[in-house]
Amino acid sequence: MTLPDIQRINHVSREAGKAILEIYNQDFSVEHKADDSPLTQADLASHHHITAALRELTPDIPVLSEESADIPWEERRRWNRYWLIDPLDGTREFVKRNGEFTVNIALVEEGIPVLGVVHVPVTGVTYFGDIDNGAFRQQADQQAVPIQVTRPCATPMRVAGSRSHAGNSLKQFLARLPEHTMVSMGSSLKLCLVAEGKADIYPRLGPTSEWDTAAAQAVVEAAGGKVTDTDMQRLRYNQKESLLNPHFLVFGDDSIDWKAWL
Repeated sequence: MTLPDIQRINHVSREAGKAILEIYNQDFSVEHKADDSPLTQADLASHHHITAALRELTPDIPVLSEESADIPWEERRRWNRYWLIDPLDGTREFVKRNGEFTVNIALVEEGIPVLGVVHVPVTGVTYFGDIDNGAFRQQADQQAVPIQVTRPCATPMRVAGSRSHAGNSLKQFLARLPEHTMVSMGSSLKLCLVAEGKADIYPRLGPTSEWDTAAAQAVVEAAGGKVTDTDMQRLRYNQKESLLNPHFLVFGDDSIDWKAWL
């Protein structure tokens, strides 16, 4: 299948980012969904912009968004190609106003994210990649720069971790690792740190949903890295009724037995 023009998807993500910033730069209210996760007007503004733009660009490809995730499994299971989006990944970071939130847009084919765009509204940085052309980092309208994972792993190894979700499982994993340094970051930016070679491993040993990871997984894999479950199997999408991910690892150097430290 021919991939959509990724520059057009980049543009969609940047326009969604502008809609988010309009709300970010003023007083905004925060609601809470059934799972107690926060929801703002910015999530919804970005969702409406992206879904409308994708339906115009690719009317034949269905769209699954965090903010419209109630599509029945009986319908979803028939999809072999679909857009998977998180209109505002890192809503907790948005509420804290620390800038570490993103717009995530992925194209998934046969369970694999084959194209991904991760845009950071506050900094203007966009990470993007696809299976045909590799991975890139672009600052605003400047020239895009190719990125790749670090291989072999740095010494001491650099571990990306969450600002908002550090739990006991992660602490136990870190206790088993050899000498390492921590790089704390919010949202899907942790995967992007691995993709651009600024971190060696991101262990996520807590709950996430498929829209949290698909776009950044496409970037990581285009940059030469891996995103696997804890059995070292590639993370796949739309394989079951639940949209929750298993625990997973993101890494650049696949010569290391990362599973040994779990």
